[in-house]
Amino acid sequence: MWYPLTFTPLFKERIWGGRTLETLYRKRLPSGVPIGESWEISDRQGDESVVANGPLAGTSLHALMRQHASDLLGRTPPTADGRFPALCKILDARERLSLQVHPPASRAAALGGEPKTEMWYIADADPDAELFVGLKPGVTRAEFEARIASGEVADCFHRIPVRAGDAMFLPSGRVHAIGAGLVIFEIQQNSDTTYRVYDWDRRGPDGHLRELHIPQSLASIDFDDVAPSLVQPEPRGGGTAARERLVFDPVFIVDLMRTGASRGTTDLPAGAHIIATVNGAAEVVGNDVPLQLAAGQFGLIPAALRDVQLSLASGTSVLLVSWPT
Repeated sequence: MWYPLTFTPLFKERIWGGRTLETLYRKRLPSGVPIGESWEISDRQGDESVVANGPLAGTSLHALMRQHASDLLGRTPPTADGRFPALCKILDARERLSLQVHPPASRAAALGGEPKTEMWYIADADPDAELFVGLKPGVTRAEFEARIASGEVADCFHRIPVRAGDAMFLPSGRVHAIGAGLVIFEIQQNSDTTYRVYDWDRRGPDGHLRELHIPQSLASIDFDDVAPSLVQPEPRGGGTAARERLVFDPVFIVDLMRTGASRGTTDLPAGAHIIATVNGAAEVVGNDVPLQLAAGQFGLIPAALRDVQLSLASGTSVLLVSWPT
């Protein structure tokens, strides 16, 4: 029954989005609106990915989770309500996103939200692109609150210039924003709780200032999180493609695999995996069924598959997502 799966993207109109996913990854975007997010693998209520290939085409990821969670995930636990544990997106930020935070696990329930740890991989960046992540040294909670009131809270944020190939880890509680001119692969917990601290006095389609969540934000921010750094990749062995560990966290593991002038292959260990093709082309073969992944496409490898091989064309980069067991 099982084979490598791919899904139909869910496109999200965002005031800060654009059309770059159309030109960069040949996504068939809805016409006439700015698209900020392509949800590639999602098991959110009302936003459930649908299988796009093979005999299971047309089946929602949530239906598969209800009936075959152990085959999909193996020893990886689903969410508390039985859903797939990750949400995977490609973001197109033509303008800055809001300054925001996601609640940590210890406070999320009391605030009426869900914890959300995530990581960003920069796929494309304008020359002056930057991230807002964590606080500048010396910023206190009292100063932060005063700057919110004066409209100058952006001055409290640590700014990091970025380019394609950089990565940032964002545990719940780390205040952050994506700057303008970035395309980002986002791997996150299955959560959609975001508290806005400041939104650049931006107005929504209705002409009104967008809603802020100041009390919830102040209760969520880690005020000891000062000047965090970009991810420092850790080289890993195995296969004929270069492999680097970007994130190892109880929530998820993310590796980067890259090839240069030569093709690369590797056998995937047992367990569930997500493969996100940043550039180039990849092929996954499981149960003698091949799945071709072009740049900007994601594949899900069910844990029930064995002897799965991943092949990367020359000049290819992929993110390989898995979970601690």
